[in-house]
Amino acid sequence: MNRFVLGALAALVMVSVGLFWWQGRAAVERGAPLPQAPVSSIAPQEMPSADLSEIDGPELPEATEQTREQRRFGRYDRNRDGRITRNEMLSTRVDGFRKLDQDGNNLLTFEEWAVATVTRFDGADANQDQALTPEEFRKTAPPPAKAKPGPKCSCKPK
Repeated sequence: MNRFVLGALAALVMVSVGLFWWQGRAAVERGAPLPQAPVSSIAPQEMPSADLSEIDGPELPEATEQTREQRRFGRYDRNRDGRITRNEMLSTRVDGFRKLDQDGNNLLTFEEWAVATVTRFDGADANQDQALTPEEFRKTAPPPAKAKPGPKCSCKPK
């Protein structure tokens, strides 16, 4: 008996869904735009013009020249208070962890990565106040890239 009731209820639901779908399509078709006249049959109109000779725009903002280290410090200092907390240092490293774990098998665990980052942070935090000043943060910079050697041929240019 339960099967008959469930079957009838399922059939009623399917018919209701079909009716709503059918009515929705009809409403969409009624709201469709009518075909427009070809563009070539529309008369050209003159473009509006305005006299802008006496109007001045706002002054351009001045760009301050920052060193590479100041830009790097600014990327880490999320709340712009002039100090980098441990959470700010860790938050920017999540993408680096994901890049290291390319196959997604988590062989390099987050805990291992966090220990390395905290160790790096603690090594740079000379006064142990749990925040890095710009001078302390400079210690965490990656070493400069080595210059690539030139070609090893003994050819003379012509």
